[in-house]
Amino acid sequence: MLTRLKVSGFKNLVDVEVRFGPFTCIAGANGIGKSNLFDAIRFLSLTANYPLLEAALRVRDESGHNNDVRGLFHRIGNQVGDEIIFEAEMIVPRQAVDDLGQAGKAAITFLRYTLVVRLRREGANGSQANPLEIVREELVHIQRGAAHQHLIFPHNVQEWRNGVITGRRAGVAFISTGKKEDGTAIIKLHQDASGKGRAYERAASALPRTVLSSSTAAESPTALCARREMQSWRLLQLEPTSLRQPDEFTASTHLESNGRRLAANLARLTTKEDPDRIYSQISNRLSGLIGSVRSVRVDRDDKRELLTLMMTGQDGTELPARALSDGTLRFLALSVLELDPETPGLICMEEPENGIHPDRIPAILQLLRDIATDPEEPADETNPLRQVIVNTHSPSVVMAVPDDAILLAKPTKNIRNGKEFTRVEFACLADNWRTKAETKPAVVSKGEMLGYLNPAAVIRMEKQSRHGARRVIDHPELSLFVST
Repeated sequence: MLTRLKVSGFKNLVDVEVRFGPFTCIAGANGIGKSNLFDAIRFLSLTANYPLLEAALRVRDESGHNNDVRGLFHRIGNQVGDEIIFEAEMIVPRQAVDDLGQAGKAAITFLRYTLVVRLRREGANGSQANPLEIVREELVHIQRGAAHQHLIFPHNVQEWRNGVITGRRAGVAFISTGKKEDGTAIIKLHQDASGKGRAYERAASALPRTVLSSSTAAESPTALCARREMQSWRLLQLEPTSLRQPDEFTASTHLESNGRRLAANLARLTTKEDPDRIYSQISNRLSGLIGSVRSVRVDRDDKRELLTLMMTGQDGTELPARALSDGTLRFLALSVLELDPETPGLICMEEPENGIHPDRIPAILQLLRDIATDPEEPADETNPLRQVIVNTHSPSVVMAVPDDAILLAKPTKNIRNGKEFTRVEFACLADNWRTKAETKPAVVSKGEMLGYLNPAAVIRMEKQSRHGARRVIDHPELSLFVST
């Protein structure tokens, strides 16, 4: 669970600090930088699994064909910055399994990870093969006694916090950055046993990937748990074409970011628990969301070895996934995701209102909130340590989310080295838990929220449609229902 993120030098994220609760909604106009925050989270996640260069290319292009990683660095005019700084505080799982199948247990589960990446100078040794280098990498613990200073969103201390933050650690870091006598920067991986024993040292400039990304259960179980946590941060982009596809019997049983493997995912859930209960829970959830749903099931075609998702309406007509509407498929995928305890971590979702009828927006927002962990209840299989962040520019979404969950992305003018530039900042409403942070966030003014709270009033102030055509909002039978 990502509880705090500081970013500087990544696209238009300069000196940005954001605190997250279980559910966060980021609102703002198109092109303002909402998605850049998601890209920063995604880049950090990718560095836990891939070499730096590949991680950077995957942020810009999923296929990895973009060869200009400079697009990730902050730019003022024609000048491109050469350094990106990340600092992330997170709650990690207690146990994890490495790539060799070895299990490790974290010494402590509340950690702070710092990564500083630099763009190599032109002509530097190896710059063509790897234009990025690590300047600093650190993984340190946050003591349980200081947790209240960092976890400031409302939560139950006994039932939730004391269950997810466990273990203790002396003053030694798990990963640290130092220097040799000749000034060469080195990254050190310290052993979990209070830092005793020899630290593994690696020259920072020669590293093609982070030390965290190669951690194992034998070397540092805590770093491994942090790696697995960061790998679980993903951008969920549910594509109807992918959601409609049947799955082979041998397919992966975990939902992919684009929605593939939905049938296989649901089939796995029904093999571990009572199928009738799982199907009934999903059917009931869908009935509350879209109505007219009698049942859901997965059809097994033994001849073709295919799994196909089927849904039956109230009229008794059964349809395969390929015949369902886009909105129904998205509801279905999220309903399955909510019941899957094997899908923890952070889920980022852009514009969840897309393809959804306005009347159903509160329902999908409630579903997304239900997917996230409930910090008032113990974290277990029925309440996994899961987190949801969405972004939107829809007034209907903003008006329906809790007031302490909203962040407004807005442009701010700054000057650096005598040049003016625009960066994005994330502001919260007054008098909520974010204003209790040691670093005070910007606070949204009433005027800045007007377009979200009463868009009709803003529309009324605009000119009539071209050619004098009457707008819907001006229709006499409808205008009575619109506040001004």
